[in-house]
Amino acid sequence: MHPLNQKGDPMYQTVPTPSADELRGMALLNDPTRNKGTAFTETERRAYGLEGLLPPAVTTIDMQIARRHAEIANLDSDLQKYLVLSDLQARNETLFYAVLMSDPTTYMPLVYTPTVGEACQKFAHIFRSARGMYLPISARGRIREILGNWPEKGVRFIVVTDGERILGLGDLGAGGMGIPIGKLALYTACAGVPPQYCLPIVLDVGTNTQALLDDPLYFGLRQKRVRGEEYLAFIGEFVAAVQALYPKCCIQWEDFANINAVPILERYRDEICTYNDDIQGTAGVAVAGIFASLRITKQKITDQRFLFLGGGSAGTGIAELISQAMALEGMDINAARRRNALFDINGLLVKSRSDLAGFQKPFAQDRAPIARFVDAVKALKPTGIIGVSTVPKLFTREVIEAMAEINEHPIVFPYSNPTSRSECTAEEAYRWSGGKAVFASGSPFPPVEIGGRKFVPGQGNNVYIFPAMGMAVFVTEATRVTEEMFIVAAKAVAEQVTDENLAVGLIYPPQSRILDASLHVAERVATYIFDKKLARVPRPHDIGAFIRARAYRPIYAT
Repeated sequence: MHPLNQKGDPMYQTVPTPSADELRGMALLNDPTRNKGTAFTETERRAYGLEGLLPPAVTTIDMQIARRHAEIANLDSDLQKYLVLSDLQARNETLFYAVLMSDPTTYMPLVYTPTVGEACQKFAHIFRSARGMYLPISARGRIREILGNWPEKGVRFIVVTDGERILGLGDLGAGGMGIPIGKLALYTACAGVPPQYCLPIVLDVGTNTQALLDDPLYFGLRQKRVRGEEYLAFIGEFVAAVQALYPKCCIQWEDFANINAVPILERYRDEICTYNDDIQGTAGVAVAGIFASLRITKQKITDQRFLFLGGGSAGTGIAELISQAMALEGMDINAARRRNALFDINGLLVKSRSDLAGFQKPFAQDRAPIARFVDAVKALKPTGIIGVSTVPKLFTREVIEAMAEINEHPIVFPYSNPTSRSECTAEEAYRWSGGKAVFASGSPFPPVEIGGRKFVPGQGNNVYIFPAMGMAVFVTEATRVTEEMFIVAAKAVAEQVTDENLAVGLIYPPQSRILDASLHVAERVATYIFDKKLARVPRPHDIGAFIRARAYRPIYAT
């Protein structure tokens, strides 16, 4: 494409001569990757047949950002704001990312958690335009052919879901597409991964949510979920198609149910470049919060004992990464795993239980069963509790008070998303612990003032991990994503938390500087990738500069 001229006085410029395949007129305005809207110069408008199709005033991208800020601020609901941003992404991709990156603290909760949860629940009712790909199991045998319909041929990242366990909201079927779309938007906005390399996908194998099957507007397959060998064969065909079409692509699995998430990760993690953000990304951000918390508690990671509310893939993933981090400090791995206990709907996971899955057994405690969570707190005396149950309000006053009695600074991480599923609020944790809690949650909470002291609750959001991981994989063309890469990322996040942050209880870097934070994490992870010979490109002299030179910036082409 001939570059669009954006500089200088149009009266003294040579009008560009469009090539035969150049987009012109409405076709150009309808192309979100090339559209500049009112920022097209007078010269460009003449050259590309845009005169009369736009208001006469030429505006800068900063003016366009200000206009969108004002529009969004005047809307009544977060879902309305989500829709305005979605429409902007479909119309003008550069401006969309410029808006997000201009104020990430405001816009990240709108394009992802918590707003994306409501968007997924209502996705068929708010559907505007096609984005990403829907691969139905009814098309088995043709997945490579269908995947080849995607226009970009150099895809480097796929975020894929089958919609069965969307956040803490359950089986939303094809409506789960909001998750891959939102995740990949944050790849770009938070870490600079160029958006043209990103592809959101839903693997539609049906839904067991009857309300969706009965909804005349539901746009997914109207059938119950496929299970077993047919499901696994479909996953295998999808992976093979990706490898054939996009051999450098990293697959991020997202919001699969435990029964599928763990086996899929185990099946492919040593064969292709892949990871599961619910398991490994959540674990990485939790470990980052723990490393930062230790600067408040004045303890070592090998001194910690954790009790998880929730025994699924997220809980075991965090427990395993904590155990691996302890092992790196010299602790025996089995001893480390014994310091991470899990509690589910049937009580504490103990060795005598007959209902444990294989991935849960390494964390089963050798003790008598305990039926109440608060009793488990009193018996195990954990230094921290981590909620991944998706059931709200289970960190009760009795639980928080027990933690505060055991610990000078109890670690309290209710990580379930969205906000409506959080195990407790920030105010509850701070107030019930008498201001002693070291707190972080999965969804954002406002600052809390107790006894004249202001607390700023941190959000243990995977956004500190997965975009940076993506950027590191992108620039290195890594062949694998390993467990230790998430420990490297966690330490890189924690080392950016300042003493001033800790003084107000904030154990994650401020989201207002998420791009700088992510690029720092990406540099640390990329260094590890090069050190471990996992890269497919030569090692540059300055890895940080190499990453920053590749990072996307929302600037109109000139």
